[in-house]
Amino acid sequence: MNRMNKIILGLALLVSMVATSQENDSIPKVPEEPELEASLDIEKDTVQNFKKIKLDGVAAVVGDYVILDSDIEKTYIDLKSQGVSTEDITKCSLLGKLMEDRLYAHQAVQDSLLVSDDEVNANIDRQLQSFVSQIGSMEKLLKFYRKENEQELREDLFEINKLRMLSEKMQASVVSDIEITPEEVRQFFNKIPKDERPVFGAELEISQIVKIPKATEEEKQKVIDKLNTIKADIQENDASFKIKAILYSEDEGSKANGGFYAINKNTAFVKEFMDVAYRLQEGEISEPFETEYGYHIMLVEKVRGQERDIRHIIISPEVPESAKEAAKSELDSIRVKVNNGDFTFAEAALNFSDEKETKFDGGVLRNPQDFSARFELTKMDPTLYNQVRNLKDNEISYPIMEEDPRGGIKYKIYKITNRYDEHVADFAQDYLKIQELAKREKQFNAIKEWMDIHIEDTYISVNEEKRDCDFANDWVKE
Repeated sequence: MNRMNKIILGLALLVSMVATSQENDSIPKVPEEPELEASLDIEKDTVQNFKKIKLDGVAAVVGDYVILDSDIEKTYIDLKSQGVSTEDITKCSLLGKLMEDRLYAHQAVQDSLLVSDDEVNANIDRQLQSFVSQIGSMEKLLKFYRKENEQELREDLFEINKLRMLSEKMQASVVSDIEITPEEVRQFFNKIPKDERPVFGAELEISQIVKIPKATEEEKQKVIDKLNTIKADIQENDASFKIKAILYSEDEGSKANGGFYAINKNTAFVKEFMDVAYRLQEGEISEPFETEYGYHIMLVEKVRGQERDIRHIIISPEVPESAKEAAKSELDSIRVKVNNGDFTFAEAALNFSDEKETKFDGGVLRNPQDFSARFELTKMDPTLYNQVRNLKDNEISYPIMEEDPRGGIKYKIYKITNRYDEHVADFAQDYLKIQELAKREKQFNAIKEWMDIHIEDTYISVNEEKRDCDFANDWVKE
């Protein structure tokens, strides 16, 4: 395995094998009921029929966390069932990864990097919604996990998610201040042998113009009045904000958990939402306020330095069909005028698009992975890919309707502005991608150094049977 692949694999392992369930994990197909190898027939129970069963042993202890042999086995089975290739993954490497996770979580608690129960439960709600939608029903999900009821499954998921979130928080803290200079990027690239330089797949540059149909002032006022009524009931009658969010909020991502979000200054919510979150005092409920998704009221439940636990309720005014048709008609008109040469697509985006994030950049879409203008075809969001895959160079799509999960609809037209074939990494052409790889290597080295220090400072014990494992870290202390 060449050096570049080792770097990428090592980084992938740091984040991909943390626990059995992650926020975007998919549920594997439910296996057929396994056949029992032997029945427990009491009348036939004899010494001759007795079969030795190995009890679940302790594989390792890291700080306050115990890792059982069954934890390793379960992680291995889960990886296989999720379609992950286990050809190069050994039980020893899994144990090493599980120990890393426990060390992160242990140190997070020591450093007071806490995760609230509401954060964990909000994540579990999103997981269960996703799992149920994929597997068909809660009954099938409980059968797959061999749980008697939903509460039992939630309790298991709580421990898994709490540990994972603590681990991720500690990892993020270790690398949060790491920056990389252009000279470091150049040195990183020059160290890679020419025959080992990464190959980047075919890429597209995409631009868009967005129109958002508007509700009438009358419909907007109805929503504002409804939110004011909800707020008054909470303040005057001690009604629960959480219950009100479950009943009335249109945010599918948070309503099941009572509108809860844990946010910080870097959370990618719209400016108006973040401004209100950081203006309110703990326990205060906002007046109704507007974002591009609708009207909200917000409760700041907890303030922890730069972090906030908030709940919100969003209701979108009803948009009349006439407004939707007007938006589509305007985009059709813009499309025709660009094709006729009346103005460029970039000029049209600047003057007519309703999306602030792209209109001042000529409608150019930015890749959320590296904020460049390029999207690698094999890594594109499936929805975006399906919307642009049949477009030829400089062709403009017909209006496409898009529903936002946070509320509201919008119409878009797209244009492919540039297309790049698969190629070996070039320093000038692919600087941003190379910069990201160089930064990841620097983060990887920082994490390795952190590991070495805290392994030395933390109580760690490895079972005698596992001491011969070839660990990436020095877990076995003499």
